[in-house]
Amino acid sequence: MTARPGSVLEDAPAGTGPDTVASALRALLASGADRLPLPGSGRTLARWRRLAAVAERDLALAKLYEGHTDALAIQQELGCAPAQAGAWGTWCAEPPQARLALLPQRDGRLRLQGRKAWCSGAAFLDHALVSGWNPDGAPCLAAVTLRQPGVQVLDEGWSAVGMAATASVDVLFDGALAEPVGAPHAYVGRPGFWHGGAGIAACWWGGAVGIARAVRAALAPRAPDAHQLAHLGAIDVALAGCAALLREAAAWIDRHPAQDAQAWALRVRLAVEQGAEAVLHHAGRALGAGPLCKQPALARAMADLPVFMRQSHAERDLAALGRALGREAQPWTL
Repeated sequence: MTARPGSVLEDAPAGTGPDTVASALRALLASGADRLPLPGSGRTLARWRRLAAVAERDLALAKLYEGHTDALAIQQELGCAPAQAGAWGTWCAEPPQARLALLPQRDGRLRLQGRKAWCSGAAFLDHALVSGWNPDGAPCLAAVTLRQPGVQVLDEGWSAVGMAATASVDVLFDGALAEPVGAPHAYVGRPGFWHGGAGIAACWWGGAVGIARAVRAALAPRAPDAHQLAHLGAIDVALAGCAALLREAAAWIDRHPAQDAQAWALRVRLAVEQGAEAVLHHAGRALGAGPLCKQPALARAMADLPVFMRQSHAERDLAALGRALGREAQPWTL
């Protein structure tokens, strides 16, 4: 039986920096709380509930926990279950200024050459899945052990206050050896690509729930006025609507595990992003400056969540959803 994240973290101090978050991640892994049901396996909602539970506690930790559990799922889906234990990252951002070459070797391994950006947890993770490009220009995926020659973790790439504890810096690869994971194009071509993309929304929702609980707790000892109650009601509407859509999306994925889930993933991500933005708006107006300045965990969550949600591509995702609707016969039913 695997441990539930909430039970493992119950007595742990809230993360205040990379070292504390790294320790919390190690505790989750040691307890077996990273052994989640695979997306599309019939228990997608159970997987998302675990992600949300960690995010409710600490968004920086959730970012690393989601990346680790995603790396395990990707490797299993592509028939390359990890042979080495430890903490994994999933580093697949492809900004134009950071491009990684994956160079085939005679023994079947790959040599990595170039820079990866947005490498969350680079200073304390053991392994990572990295996206890159083979000599033919095809997108590929590789599993790399980080403690080896040819891997240089930089102190560049992150200036934001929000999500600072993820230590999401740039990493330089100069001949480091890696193992190929799946065939070219397999990472983005598998159904699980969009399943994992939808799972990110569960993290955003969990972070918004953590903020909502803080609002409710702050108002409880007082006699909230009508305006504060209205803000709390608006928070409830936003969270309840998003929760219903997350449940519906998880059920659809479990019924159609091999189908293209792009529309569902985009729909749930965009809806949760809007709902979480509403929670941020109403939380600030309900509480005023006091709790935002004097409650460290709430202050971190209010700074972390907007940065985490910028993993969304905003209007580009809305446009992509609009295009995807052309493949659905009846997108709107009750």
